[in-house]
Amino acid sequence: MHIVVLGAGAGGGFPQWNCSCSNCSGLRAGTLNAQARTQSSIAISADGENWLLCNASPDILAQLSHTPALHPRGLRESPIKAILFVDSQIDHTTGLLMLREGCPHHVYCSDMVYQDLTTGFPIFKLLESWNGGIHHHSLPIGGQNFDMPQVPGLSFRSYAIEGKAPPYSPHRNDHHPGDNIALVITDDSNGKKCVYAPGVYNIPSALKDEMADADCIMIDGTFWQEDEMALNGVGTKLAKDMGHLPQSGSGGMIEQLNGYDKSRKVLIHINNTNPILNNDSAERKILDDEGIEVAYDGMEIVL
Repeated sequence: MHIVVLGAGAGGGFPQWNCSCSNCSGLRAGTLNAQARTQSSIAISADGENWLLCNASPDILAQLSHTPALHPRGLRESPIKAILFVDSQIDHTTGLLMLREGCPHHVYCSDMVYQDLTTGFPIFKLLESWNGGIHHHSLPIGGQNFDMPQVPGLSFRSYAIEGKAPPYSPHRNDHHPGDNIALVITDDSNGKKCVYAPGVYNIPSALKDEMADADCIMIDGTFWQEDEMALNGVGTKLAKDMGHLPQSGSGGMIEQLNGYDKSRKVLIHINNTNPILNNDSAERKILDDEGIEVAYDGMEIVL
């Protein structure tokens, strides 16, 4: 299984265009030992020829241009054969509009995400004028096995997890199963398994069972601490208000990842305020000591 991190940042990327927090201003000034990150998305393939795009961020065109494996083959033929959304957040779905020339796309998502993307943020309807827009495939969210004919050699399971619908959604504060999912991908040829959950607040027991024998866990790295936005003077919401489990503190992500020693553990979807973006920070050293990696744009994982 081949995994390419197209973007490792949370919404707004890093540096965020309208932010001068210590991280963003330090990166711009060249005084911070860090690297820029675009908004969260990964690509997965079993054979290196047929690729699944997991989320399509607003930065997708730049991400594709920097990823030779996803460059067109033939006159107008993309190796991206299917697209999957783990939620309906703006920073995970807007890039679909940038891919309109390739319509129709095979798009996999939960029924709740489909509802959001045909009503509150109707990008599926907007794309109907481009060769019919999309071929929608409803995701089972109870851990049932399924495959995607468009990306042979991989098998999948998805789980509804606790998180937040996007701010525009009519049920932002009324969670429905399928607002957020975690994806489990297995390579049919060697049995290697990756768990992908870029946005999660509570990890359900079924997903913990999947993590127990996963070869790679790519999971929510948005915030270091619960009140990080207020600490940096850029907002008042807590991590839990936005549907994210911070790394530090009792029950935090570091504690949740304890014991998964078999797995490669990678944090993804990292907010611009998070001190782990600074390679020299004390928080980054804590992660290093725990054997937890921080995803970056262009990171490649082979299982």
